[in-house]
This record gives sequence, C-alpha cells and structure tokens, in this order.
Amino acid sequence: MSGDPPVPSWRFLIKPRWLGWHALMVASVLGMLALGDWQLHRAESGNALSWAYTFEWPIFAGFVIVFWAKTIRDEFHPPAPGATPAEQVELPAGAPGAVAAAGGGPADEAEDEELAAYNAYLARLTSEAKGHGRWHGFR
Repeated sequence: MSGDPPVPSWRFLIKPRWLGWHALMVASVLGMLALGDWQLHRAESGNALSWAYTFEWPIFAGFVIVFWAKTIRDEFHPPAPGATPAEQVELPAGAPGAVAAAGGGPADEAEDEELAAYNAYLARLTSEAKGHGRWHGFR
C-alpha cells in the first residue's frame, strides 16, 4: 500500500557505530555486575558500607540497559517530519517567555513597560557579567 509509512529497518543496529554502542553497553553492564559482586564479598567479610554498594551496582547496570533500550526505540521511531519544534510551541498567556498578542489596549502597554524594564535589567546584568572572569585572572 502506497499510503503506509515506511517500516523502520533494524539494519542500523549492525552498523559499526551501533556495534560499538552495543559492546560498550555489554562491557558496562558486566563491569557493574562484577563491582556489585566484589562489594558483596567485601560486605560479607565485615564492611557494612559495602551492603549499599552491593545493591547499587546492579541498579546502575539496569539504568544502562534501560537507556540502551530507549535509545534503540527512539531510533526505530524518529519524530514525525511535520512535528512542531520546541521553540514553536505556543506558551500560555502570562508564562515566562510568552509573547503578548497584538491588541494595543491599556493592559498591553503596561505589559510592554514591564517587559522593557525587565529587558533593561537583563542588559545591565549582562554588561556587568562581561569581563567578570578577567578580574580574577581567568580568560
């Protein structure tokens, strides 16, 4: 059927870059599990603090697996070509960064004065911050 979207191919998973990611994931998980086993042996020999690390390292390994799986899922389902970028999302009125609608009423003039004062404040902060690192020997 010509109207159906193309089916994503799994072949990207065997490209050299992805093979490197797979190897890094496997090495990370095995390393973290080995560290957890090492901490278990330390805990059993009397180091009480090692009990926490005994359980933390496998949890970290789980995070690596979840991150790897989500990365693959995102690669299989890229954003739609007509998706709205984050910069073009319309903010609710009154939210920081929201652009006031053109109306020209008295409320708009008060908002414009407030916005101008805020922009002047930001400009003053920027001018004060420029060159600040030079005073302390940083460049």
